[in-house]
Amino acid sequence: MPASTFGPPATCALGRAARELGLERDEFDLAVQLGRIRTVPGGSGAASRRVERAEIDRLRAQDGFPEALQEQVRVVGTAQGAALMGIPAGRFTRLARLGLLSPVAFHLNRYRAVVWLYMARELREFASDAENARLLKGRTPETLRALLEAGTDLRARNWRGRRLGFLLRQSGDPWTRAGAVAAFLAPVEVADVVRDPYERARLNRVLPAPPARGAPGSPAAHLAERLMTAQDTDEIEWLRSELTRAIEEARALPPARHPAGRGAAPGARRAARPVVPMARTVTRTPEPMARACEPGGEPALRASERCGHGPAVRTPSPPAARDRRPGQDPPRRARGLRGWLRRPRPARG
Repeated sequence: MPASTFGPPATCALGRAARELGLERDEFDLAVQLGRIRTVPGGSGAASRRVERAEIDRLRAQDGFPEALQEQVRVVGTAQGAALMGIPAGRFTRLARLGLLSPVAFHLNRYRAVVWLYMARELREFASDAENARLLKGRTPETLRALLEAGTDLRARNWRGRRLGFLLRQSGDPWTRAGAVAAFLAPVEVADVVRDPYERARLNRVLPAPPARGAPGSPAAHLAERLMTAQDTDEIEWLRSELTRAIEEARALPPARHPAGRGAAPGARRAARPVVPMARTVTRTPEPMARACEPGGEPALRASERCGHGPAVRTPSPPAARDRRPGQDPPRRARGLRGWLRRPRPARG
């Protein structure tokens, strides 16, 4: 009997691991993205990943637990970050737009405005570096002011770079890595790089979803999708080249499965077989009906009923008993249309 039958499990779910480490779920997810907490696959998809018990024990044994771990994943907004660095909020925003401060996450406020979040540890390190002192005080250099006047804003791009690094660390095969790169490109760009529709279908199956921000189809979800998609030309070209390289590596694996028979040359058509009738059928037209259809025939049917056009033709019934002449033998009972056709007809004078 294995030792784990009555002992603690070797792995635990992400929610339970967050509680045992004293972290909120957002802090735990950020720690996983930054590589502070290692996870292992627990099934299909990233949502089924788990944390080993040995990893939890390692983190709990560190000095200053849990405060030290919480400080490593602490995030702040613009106002808190500016106060932490000792600069005005406007200067902090300008430094972030220039790409000198990289956000690690974002959320939407009640006005659907993007609120970028930054690592508190990284902000302290930036403020303590002597080379950055000229950026924290005094006049902004002319080259940086020209970029700001041109509308430069690299916050979303820097966040996409961090997000891509996290997805690549979690990928375990070339197709998953290709899907991580394709997640930051527009569908038209992906279709231009990956021409085979079956390869695109396989790529879509491993495509990671954007961060959950609001219900699917909501304005918040559309905004998150737009932040997830590359906008700059040089960024798009770089992602296209990375996707091309990843697809070439993925093609070394077994090819994408094509549906059987799709695209094959059409074979010889089989000859049609006659259908066995379920009941007796009339294979020839009754003579009275044929004579009615011929020119000069008996006008027994209306023009709209001739030759099968119009309402269905009713079969004439045999003479009734009251119509028989005295001394005439009663006629035989006809069995349907076939019996009526077999009756002897009187010769015409």
